Amino acid sequence: MKHLDVCLTPDLLHLHKLDNSIVVVADIFRATSCMVTGLAYGVKSITPVATVEECKLLQDRGFIAAAERDAHKVEGFDLDNSPFSYMNERLIGSEIAMTTTNGTLSIAKARASAVKVMVGAFLNLGALANHLRSEQYDVLVLCAGWKGRPNLEDTLFAGALAEALKDQFMLREDGTLMAQRLYNESRENLLASVSNSSHVRRLQRLGIQKDIAYCLQTDLYDVVPVLRGTTLVAMH
Repeated sequence: MKHLDVCLTPDLLHLHKLDNSIVVVADIFRATSCMVTGLAYGVKSITPVATVEECKLLQDRGFIAAAERDAHKVEGFDLDNSPFSYMNERLIGSEIAMTTTNGTLSIAKARASAVKVMVGAFLNLGALANHLRSEQYDVLVLCAGWKGRPNLEDTLFAGALAEALKDQFMLREDGTLMAQRLYNESRENLLASVSNSSHVRRLQRLGIQKDIAYCLQTDLYDVVPVLRGTTLVAMH
C-alpha cells in the first residue's frame, strides 16, 4: 500500500526518503495559495526561485516578478504575495517568477530528489487528492513553515490531505497522525483554530485579514500545479 507522510518543516526534509515520493509543498499563508489562484485565473506558468537575486534575473528577462520577504513585497518587483493580486486579467497567459520567504525555498529543496513536485492549498484540496489517488507513488506533504519552524496552517492542510487520502494511503508516521488529528479537531472552524497562530498575527499587523480567510476556503478550484522542470504549470 502507498504511504503518505508529513514533513512539518523543510529543515527536517533530509530525514525523509524521496526517491519514490511525490512531494506536495504547502505554504498556505500565502505562496501556494497564490500559485493555485494564479493558475486558476489563467496565468500560463509560475517559476519559483529561492532567492531575490534569481527572481530579479528572470524579471530582467521579461517575466512578471513577485517577491516577498517577511510578508512584505520586495521593492522593485511587480507583485506581492496576496492571492488577490493574481486575479488580475492582465496576468492571463503570463509567465511569472516568484520568490517567497518559505514556499519557493521548500520547492527548491524538494525538487532535487522527489519523483514529482506538486503544490497544495485548501483552495485545491479535493482536486489534488483526486489526482494523488491515481498516482502509483508515495506522497510526502512538505509544510513550508516559517523560517525552519513548523506552523499551524500548513500542518492543518497536511492533516486535511491525510484525512482525504486515508483509505488509499497508509498513514504511519507520528507527524502525519498529529496533523490528521489536529485537522479533525479544527475542521469545523479553521479560521478560529488559527486565530492565535504566529503567522496570522504577523499578517494581521499588515491589515490583510481577507487573505487569511480566503486561503482557508476549501475546493474553490480544480487546478493542480505541477513542477515541469523548473516551472509550475496546471496539470491537465
